[in-house]
Amino acid sequence: MDETAPNQTERIVEALTRAIVERRLMPGTKLVEQQLADHFEVSRTLVRQALNQLSRDHLVKLHPRRGAFVAEPSPEEARQVFEVRQWLERQLVLQLCKTRTPGQVTQLRRHLAQEARALRQGDVAGRTRLLAEFHVLLARLAGNEVLAGLLADLLARCSLIALMYQSTHSATESAAEHGELVDAIEAGDAARAARLMAHHLGHVEAGLQAPAPARSLAQALGLAA
Repeated sequence: MDETAPNQTERIVEALTRAIVERRLMPGTKLVEQQLADHFEVSRTLVRQALNQLSRDHLVKLHPRRGAFVAEPSPEEARQVFEVRQWLERQLVLQLCKTRTPGQVTQLRRHLAQEARALRQGDVAGRTRLLAEFHVLLARLAGNEVLAGLLADLLARCSLIALMYQSTHSATESAAEHGELVDAIEAGDAARAARLMAHHLGHVEAGLQAPAPARSLAQALGLAA
């Protein structure tokens, strides 16, 4: 049991994450430990471990005496996060346009290829992760690890909204806009890069859809099985 426990926990985490990002488990859905244990045929201890991990990933909210629920991100919090990102990331691309190297442009192009592959394969979780990591990569390539860490934190705070509300169409548009940004950075066109970044972040924020009615845990897991 000790040898298989980590794998079992990861299996639960992956299944619940997929149900969340595919919008089958919506914000506020209660995650009943016994129901999950029965579904996955594991102990409640393993379920609790998985829920704790999902809580650290900001996908689940744990309430004392009430249990675990799919996190309910605040639209106002998301608005504030995008407001901060607008200022930070415009400055970021201005800097990167001055300092970029051919090797860095190659790294960005490689990342764009990974985004395109995730979109073609219908990998919802993968595409969401890659679309977010693009922005952190920009900060790292600009040589600003403090900004990279700050952006990672900001992205984590709004990641659940993007995971659950961003449509495939919006994700495809985001990837295309990333390509335009890389073109501007490669050309050293700082003004265009800053303009594209402002448009891109505004577009991403506007593309977040309102949530669909929440499914029950049993329905969501039944579809995920």
